[in-house]
Amino acid sequence: MCFLVSNINRIFIVCCLLFFSCDNRFLPKPKGYNKIILPEHDYFIINDSFPFSFEVSKIAAVKKSTIFKNEPYWIDLLYSDYDAQINITYKEIKGSKKNLSEFINDTYKLINKHQIKASAIKETIIKTPNNKKATIIELSGEVPTQFQFHITDSNQHFLRGALYFNTATKNDSLAPIIDYIKIDIIHLINSLKWND
Repeated sequence: MCFLVSNINRIFIVCCLLFFSCDNRFLPKPKGYNKIILPEHDYFIINDSFPFSFEVSKIAAVKKSTIFKNEPYWIDLLYSDYDAQINITYKEIKGSKKNLSEFINDTYKLINKHQIKASAIKETIIKTPNNKKATIIELSGEVPTQFQFHITDSNQHFLRGALYFNTATKNDSLAPIIDYIKIDIIHLINSLKWND
């Protein structure tokens, strides 16, 4: 009998402790971000009978673009681990100022489509080690493309690139990957050569 009373007392004490120590307020966990481990930058040269050559990240797969089948020099650089791609388009200017103007205008039309969601658009002109000028456009905010560029010799070649992610993840969560791929794009631009 004494043993039963002792157990009942213990159960009563445990129940009281649980009842008074439980807090009915639920607090959400603080926001966290996945840790993304990115490899060192390493490159290889792409020059598969294209009118251009440049160095591409070794973690990117080079695929022929499927958007326009009649454009033989359009390619996609696929970063499959990060669900990202750089779309590269190439046009021959053929010495025509009209063609050059049209290609540049098309570039800015595509960029302007993002003005609704972009919180900022920053344009920078850089000079490459090969003495070429490239225009880089960085878009901030929840836009589908955060980084675009075009480079031309103003006479024969016009190359454009745009970074896209195939995910609904917010851009602030993608920031480390965006910054990583930006370095690859700058390297691509700096290593670009026209194959005449």
